[in-house]
Amino acid sequence: MSYRELTCQNLEFGGFGRKAEQPRYSILGVPYDFTSTYRPGSRFGPNAIRQASLNLEAYCLRTTFDVENVAIEDLGDLNVLNDATATAELVRKIVGEIVEEEKFPIVLGGEHTITYGSTRAFEKTAVLSFDAHLDLRNEYLGNRLSHATYMRRLCENLGPERIFEVGVRALSTEELVFAKEKGLQFLTALEVERLGIERVVERLKRWVSKFEGLYLTVDMDVLDPAYAPGVGNPVPEGLSPTQLLDLLEEICGSKILGLDVVEVSPNYDSGLSAIQASNIIYNVIAFREATKA
Repeated sequence: MSYRELTCQNLEFGGFGRKAEQPRYSILGVPYDFTSTYRPGSRFGPNAIRQASLNLEAYCLRTTFDVENVAIEDLGDLNVLNDATATAELVRKIVGEIVEEEKFPIVLGGEHTITYGSTRAFEKTAVLSFDAHLDLRNEYLGNRLSHATYMRRLCENLGPERIFEVGVRALSTEELVFAKEKGLQFLTALEVERLGIERVVERLKRWVSKFEGLYLTVDMDVLDPAYAPGVGNPVPEGLSPTQLLDLLEEICGSKILGLDVVEVSPNYDSGLSAIQASNIIYNVIAFREATKA
């Protein structure tokens, strides 16, 4: 069964009004938030991000590149299942088909659990995560696969050496002990602020150089709630949009194999978080394209 039989079309990301014959980027929405806690509603995230994309200019000042010149297709939203494992398997299948067609997948969440599915579509990849949370619990509310445990499951599948988390500031003792025992690397938001972008970039590039490919996941709660209040689990003292984009600009080269942007819960703000998410997507595309020029 093709992914086109598993999705339904709503809004179109970017709304550039053209059907690309050979798209290089494929947008997929995954409106799944069945394990969400505190403020559910990220199932409304994909279309909120699309709506925001229709009202943002696609020209990137950082690279002087216009994303309107890039062939992008929007596959619509996955018809999700209640079960996290089954939904993750559907995501893996569809992202795998996108990759087989030599397109760059961009997955719109939905909760962060979906990353467990999309990353498994790649045979050899490391995962760079921007997130306020470590998400390394072994179990949460009786679930072994949820938005609070998916990274623990990825550690088991990929190995902790293939994971780096940036912007962390909410964690449990269990997670901290696990990360230290396994040697999983992470930087807190406070460390990013104190080290400065240049030193953080140096550390990330040293780590990235060890791997053939890199999957990028951005949980919108990595940003301070002042910039992205509409998320499921907001945490004070986060990164600024400028800090995040400065880091992405330096990292997003040819090794980036895929991207997801997750945890926008649009019912909790005026649309700002969806705007930030859409802007991140535009910029990541521009960063990748600029490295090819």
